[in-house]
Amino acid sequence: FFFPSLCSHHQQTQTDQQPTMPLDLPAGVVTGENLMKLLDYAKENEFAMPAVNCVTSSSVNSCLEAAKAVNSPIMVQVSQGGAHFFAGKSMPNDKQQASVAGAVAFAMHVRTMAEHYGVPVVLHSDHCAKKLLPWLDGMLDADEKYFKAHGEPLFSSHMIDLSAEPMEDNISITAKYFERCAKINLLLEFELGITGGEEDGVDNSEVDNAALYSQPEDIWKAYELMSKTGPMFTIAAAFGNVHGVYKPGNVKLHPEILGNSQEFVKEKLGKGGDKPVYFVFHGGSGSEKSKIAVALKNGVIKMNIDTDTQWAYWNGVRAFESSKRDYLQGQIGNPEGAEKPNKKCYDPRTWLREAEKTMVERLKEAFADLNCMNRLA
Repeated sequence: FFFPSLCSHHQQTQTDQQPTMPLDLPAGVVTGENLMKLLDYAKENEFAMPAVNCVTSSSVNSCLEAAKAVNSPIMVQVSQGGAHFFAGKSMPNDKQQASVAGAVAFAMHVRTMAEHYGVPVVLHSDHCAKKLLPWLDGMLDADEKYFKAHGEPLFSSHMIDLSAEPMEDNISITAKYFERCAKINLLLEFELGITGGEEDGVDNSEVDNAALYSQPEDIWKAYELMSKTGPMFTIAAAFGNVHGVYKPGNVKLHPEILGNSQEFVKEKLGKGGDKPVYFVFHGGSGSEKSKIAVALKNGVIKMNIDTDTQWAYWNGVRAFESSKRDYLQGQIGNPEGAEKPNKKCYDPRTWLREAEKTMVERLKEAFADLNCMNRLA
């Protein structure tokens, strides 16, 4: 991949031209040391960033707009399917080439726009199962090329999800990928235990219920091995999380598992802070606010949100169509007259903007739930 001159301009503006943030964090995409400062700041102050799946530049811009509105950092992420959509669904993807290209295009858009919104942004890729590893390999190739040119990876972080594999295979393969990431100051997120439900073609709706809850011993085993390479990793531990959205009470979250695991790891280390592990929260849509609060106290520094923002985005379009239906049945002709044009109503910029507005409002709610309001003051 060729990275245009905006990349070097980005590096300059991060250090010289943007106002300083708490902990001297720059506006725009944060990586390496700055990323770890941000995660420490979140863990110490018991807040988490919304990590929002995006499939278009419009949804990316909605995230940036929301983060600016609440004056707080945000994580924007792309899935393998979302990356393919970003590239164009007609593009062949037999070797994950469309998903790689789409992920790079997504990343370049985020990097181009993020600094203009004045907030730190974590640029992330979502679940990568074993069958999708060529996608992760392609993104890492792009990260390494970007690092060689600009001294930082293209993305802030990636996620590898081998939770469907035997635990030993999960940890050992993840460790090899982490060695590659560590060389370019790239954070790696990995999953222990399984997030239930279905998302982006990965269906865990029929898994054994016991697999939805991680064991402290497994978390320690992974933590100990990864720490030999470096500190830049986060763990998606399972505590009953389920992708999708369900009626209240149908999902049994037990975030106290995270607190128990923190204590177990701390005891094994024999030193260190109260919460040595950076935890992440998957399957966040529809979660009870009280459970989210407990997760934050136990070291969660980001929570994935996708289903709720998908609905919010669509709901803006739905409400607009409902209110303007008589103006959307043809190019000409509406209740104001048979020859009156309707272009202002069917122009995509009109109804897409309505989608962005409702997504922004839903994200403001997520920021509040995650205790992530005005964190840059």
